[in-house]
Amino acid sequence: MTILPVIHGFLASRLSYRDSQAALIRRPWSQQERLVVLNGVAGRLCIAIEPVVCGIMFVALTIGMFVVRTDPTRPAEHNMVILAPVFAVGVLACAFHALALLLTPVRALVQTFRPIFIVDGYVRYRATDASSPEGSNGYVAVLDASSWAACEWPTLGATAMTPMTLPALCEFSEYGGIHRIDGRRTGVLPEKIAAFGVGIASRRGTM
Repeated sequence: MTILPVIHGFLASRLSYRDSQAALIRRPWSQQERLVVLNGVAGRLCIAIEPVVCGIMFVALTIGMFVVRTDPTRPAEHNMVILAPVFAVGVLACAFHALALLLTPVRALVQTFRPIFIVDGYVRYRATDASSPEGSNGYVAVLDASSWAACEWPTLGATAMTPMTLPALCEFSEYGGIHRIDGRRTGVLPEKIAAFGVGIASRRGTM
């Protein structure tokens, strides 16, 4: 039997995506669960309004420089067109800022249209290895009843992860991680958050 290498990160390990779809019990995201993610997206969208508005202003200024350049009634201001590249750089900077703010929450929202898997098996914790990402303190994985790894994720923290394997009924998504262990929430997806995600940063340490 060929043993496939473990894939670290947000992809299934030792089970291909096709195999996981066929072998694992799955359910769709509930409306309440998706609403939590939508609130987070709405909060980031509110923050992204600032660079969007600034970008619109820089677009207007860039166009305005060329309009002044072609206005025969204002010859003394034609040299202002040299400022157009400066404002154009501002447009690009604001666009990248807005995209950076929205990329992660929008990606999370897209993932809510993929299944949540349910596995009655084990949770495995293990220490870091040579390929661990910076800041990681180990790995957590969901194993099926045959001890095959269904999915594994790097964990973050200051204390090294103690290797252990515990029986558990788990719900997880490939992107988000383990949502529930034996029916209890892990904090990956809170039961609810305030509108627009207000106050979520202050709760990060308790989640």
